[in-house]
Amino acid sequence: MGETGAAKSAEIDYNEIPSNVRRRPYYIIAPGLLILIGILIPFVVAIFLSLTNYSFRLPTWRFIWFRNWTDAFKDPSFYHAVWVTLRYAFYATLTQLVLGVAVALLLRKDTFYSRVLKVLFTFPLMVAPAIAVLIWQLMTSNSVGVLEKLLNFFGVVNFPWASSHGTAMFTAVLIDTWVNTPFILLLVLAGIQSLPKSPFEAAQVDGASAWFIFRTLTFPMLKPFIYIGLLFRLMAALQEFGIIFALSKGGPGDTLMNISLTGYITSYQFGRVGKALPYLLVLWALCYVVAGVLVKRQRKLAKLAQGY
Repeated sequence: MGETGAAKSAEIDYNEIPSNVRRRPYYIIAPGLLILIGILIPFVVAIFLSLTNYSFRLPTWRFIWFRNWTDAFKDPSFYHAVWVTLRYAFYATLTQLVLGVAVALLLRKDTFYSRVLKVLFTFPLMVAPAIAVLIWQLMTSNSVGVLEKLLNFFGVVNFPWASSHGTAMFTAVLIDTWVNTPFILLLVLAGIQSLPKSPFEAAQVDGASAWFIFRTLTFPMLKPFIYIGLLFRLMAALQEFGIIFALSKGGPGDTLMNISLTGYITSYQFGRVGKALPYLLVLWALCYVVAGVLVKRQRKLAKLAQGY
């Protein structure tokens, strides 16, 4: 009887809650729901159009079902685009992580010179990718380029940069590294500043070496921040378009034709939207899988840091 009375009391209490208060949870989730719908609509449309022969050059379209997908998987250029995408993402992300962490460790002390360098290192983040490519094209010009003159001093003449199959990837990764390494730098610096000081002071009192402190204290504590930087930069590198397009439009030949650029050219230059969409959806699936792995790993590190 007591339990029944308590249940009735709880039900009465809920019914007595004003309607505007009961609607508050829906107000909270409404923005997230709208964003989700905004994301799902183009995604569903992309899947739908990938099953058609939709083209900017045709007045009508019809279903061809999975022909675009089978044609893509039979096309050697598709696998070449995937390979270029993976190579570019690996080189760019690894280089930026190593440089970003190294420079952050060098600038961790709050001195006048470190503060000046921190400001200077943030400048590339303010430069658009296309403008960054233009700056580097001027610096690497065979006639007036600063870097070309520097290489001439060491006996290297007419370095090919983006005009050669062997150096085009290196040039694109170099520009990407110049633009985006400051992001890793600032992220790791923020992580260093949030680390507790007592473990490091105790290690120094015990006479631990700098390498021992980095290997057992600094690096393990910075892993969550490094994984966040890895996630953001790897996702951006897998989808890279602006730097490669502005640099050489995928050339020379198809050296830098990654998935994003292949899908863009197939869609907008050749007008075959339905044929291009499988490329972009495969890129989405690739990013989804890689991001899922990294997020799970980052959550595991966070739980270990909290002692779970």
